Amino acid sequence: MKTLNNHNPDVLSCLANLSSDEVFTPPKLANDILDLLPTEIWSDKNATFLDPVSKSGVFLREIAKRLLEGLKDEIPDINKRIDHIYKNQIFGIAITELTSLLSRRSLYCSKHANGKYSIVSFEDKEGNIFFDNIKHSWKNGKCSYCGASQSEYERDESLESHAYQFIHNNLPHKIKNMKFDVIIGNPPYQLSDGGAQASAMPIYNKFVEQAKKLNPKYLTMIIPSRWFSGGKGLDRFRSEMLNDNRIRVLHDYLNASECFPGITLEGGVCYFLWDRDNLGLCKVSTHSEGKITSKLERPLLEKGINIFIRYNQALSIFHKVKLKKEDSFRTIVSSRKPFGLATNFSNFKNQPFIDSIRLYAFKKIGHIDKNKILINENSINKYKVYISMAYGLGGNFPSNVINIPFLGEKNTCCTETYLLIGPFDSKKEAENVISYIKTKFFRLLVLLAKPTQHATNKVYQFVPMQDFSQSWSDEKLYKKYNLTQDEIDFIESMVRPMD
Repeated sequence: MKTLNNHNPDVLSCLANLSSDEVFTPPKLANDILDLLPTEIWSDKNATFLDPVSKSGVFLREIAKRLLEGLKDEIPDINKRIDHIYKNQIFGIAITELTSLLSRRSLYCSKHANGKYSIVSFEDKEGNIFFDNIKHSWKNGKCSYCGASQSEYERDESLESHAYQFIHNNLPHKIKNMKFDVIIGNPPYQLSDGGAQASAMPIYNKFVEQAKKLNPKYLTMIIPSRWFSGGKGLDRFRSEMLNDNRIRVLHDYLNASECFPGITLEGGVCYFLWDRDNLGLCKVSTHSEGKITSKLERPLLEKGINIFIRYNQALSIFHKVKLKKEDSFRTIVSSRKPFGLATNFSNFKNQPFIDSIRLYAFKKIGHIDKNKILINENSINKYKVYISMAYGLGGNFPSNVINIPFLGEKNTCCTETYLLIGPFDSKKEAENVISYIKTKFFRLLVLLAKPTQHATNKVYQFVPMQDFSQSWSDEKLYKKYNLTQDEIDFIESMVRPMD
């Protein structure tokens, strides 16, 4: 008789995601995150765990597996051990009614905790996995708890409102006064804010902040890495995180698809361990192409800046540049709308006319009257450099997305599609600026401050000014800043040639 070697996959590794912002956590990733917790917690019968954003129930299920093994000696009887763990140690709050059923199915083997096939007998159908269909609290068109747009989320009751219970000050009565040793989860990442062109605001920060308020012993969540240096409305959150020396471990994935296959999330994702009673430096690990490319124990915040430098290998380069105390290149980069013209500006002609100014717009070149210019009129008749205000970050490294600058002749202007660098009195100066922008050194320093596709003048804050009476090359810059071969190799590995 032939024996078949059957493969029985974990069903939770096969689920399709709800959306690009509410993704299911693969079992392997859940276990990698659980590995951050101290091993002794799995043999503590009094330890309590909460997933406040349960979707598939994978964290709850994997926690149960570890406790069932770790408490073998403490509670030898398997039935008593199951009963104790499931009723007293593991709790979840689902993000929707559907995920509450799925989470119970994963943990209790039944969508109802008091069902015939539930491995633990609860008195009610919820067990310890809760979901209440709560409402947003509208004030001036926004939810006062989560900031959701009333025009977007005040919906028919049959539709999902995305009023997440955990951040709406509405904890289930059964756990309202509980103290948790561990809070863990993968929160929703963003909500539409009712703005133009599918504008959205981050929401994951609110889950982290709410979890900290409950003061667990350990907190770990997986969230987008955009908060390192950008993100709409994240300045306060970023400051609090970077100044919090209870964050002891940080795993940073440059490509989010390594954690969530099939998901595109510019800027990558990260997960962290917040250890309430253990203050100190943070162990930062960078992941790329399936491996850890660097590890370093370091402060999250470098002196004198307000963002996180995610690449460990770049820190020594950053310090050498900073040592020169040169002005920032950012000082000659315009803000958005350098001439006051929006991206969708269309009041221009295709052909030049008397006294017209050439206009560089999105994928178009047109001609406009000078009176259309709202600001920076003095830059029109000088040389300058134009560079795109937004371009893809790219998911692979070395970076294969390139923002090519071009010369702005006299009598030209641009829409919001571009930023203006300059202006300059001579064409040679502008050309030398372009030579600098094309170096890998320049683009590596931009990369340190660029979390998403948007490239406002903030991304140039770490780039030092140069003498633009001369052209620049990587070789000249490496020598000027006394870079070691390891530092040079890192830059060369991170940035592709522009030409």
